[in-house]
Amino acid sequence: MQAKSTPKKIAVLRFSSIGDIVLISPILRSLRQANKYEIHFVTKRSFAEVNLHNNNVNKQHLFDKDPREILGDLKSESFDFVVDLQKNIRSKRLIRLLGVTSQSFPKLNIKKWVLVNFKIDRMPDVHIVDRYFEALQGLEYEKDGAGLDMFVGQENEMDLSQHGLEAGSFTAVVLGAAHFTKRIPQSILEQVLDKIEGKIALIGGPSEAKMGKDLANKYAEKALNFCGSTGLQQSASLLNQSKQVLTADTGMMHIAAAFQKKIIILWGNTVPQFGMYPYYGDQPNKAHFFSVPELSCRPCSKIGFDACPKGHFDCMLKQDVGQIVRILNQNLA
Repeated sequence: MQAKSTPKKIAVLRFSSIGDIVLISPILRSLRQANKYEIHFVTKRSFAEVNLHNNNVNKQHLFDKDPREILGDLKSESFDFVVDLQKNIRSKRLIRLLGVTSQSFPKLNIKKWVLVNFKIDRMPDVHIVDRYFEALQGLEYEKDGAGLDMFVGQENEMDLSQHGLEAGSFTAVVLGAAHFTKRIPQSILEQVLDKIEGKIALIGGPSEAKMGKDLANKYAEKALNFCGSTGLQQSASLLNQSKQVLTADTGMMHIAAAFQKKIIILWGNTVPQFGMYPYYGDQPNKAHFFSVPELSCRPCSKIGFDACPKGHFDCMLKQDVGQIVRILNQNLA
């Protein structure tokens, strides 16, 4: 009998953020399904929960600020190949120190810069997930078209009955975002919550706790505040059990896509052309985009700012609330 070959050790690098790590899940799944590789994932400790229950990852290697903190641990693994999905100075330096063959993907930073600064769109009509797959050239894998993955541990599944919610019947509303210019303003949320039908779960971190409390108090008959009281895994459970999700361009948007949810997205300073819109694989697209048309200052950044550079924040404050509410209520029918 022929002996089984030893799996090659593959290190996959992605240091930020929650959404970015969810977006690489098809890469991890495709490599694992090949049954030829042992998959190691390198990221910041603050993002460990994303892949906490992901069986497509054999081992996570976590650092606080710089991956060189765990250089000794990484060297001891004797990796055969590094898939660099971060592609920045830190990842390149780490690969050089490891002395391992690596491959990356087209990050298209120049084209993004041109779009932000000159509003000239030279971006290819290709989702970033499909660009990530270019980093697997030379490795054996198949794209299964199954979309994104997000795994919630049984201990983190939310018991909706304790909150008067029923699975598949409520709207999850995401309050937070990494940057101010991506967040849905409270004034817009109030207009939406005033007219939306059915129960609402408000999702966010400690930074959104006050806004969540204010909204839940104002709309006590239908809104429940989970901001600051649930971790990432529990928030993901709420998204998974919802009927639909209202969000801005956030990591929660990508988690909702992993659960194949209907998503209503309010785009602020960023644009879908950057290639980081909800990814459903070969499944039907369930996302509805809202943005303010003919706004000459948009996009103002590929990431976001702590305040609107122009001072007016029209990209969010001029959203068509009537149309947003119409789509949300239509989805609940």
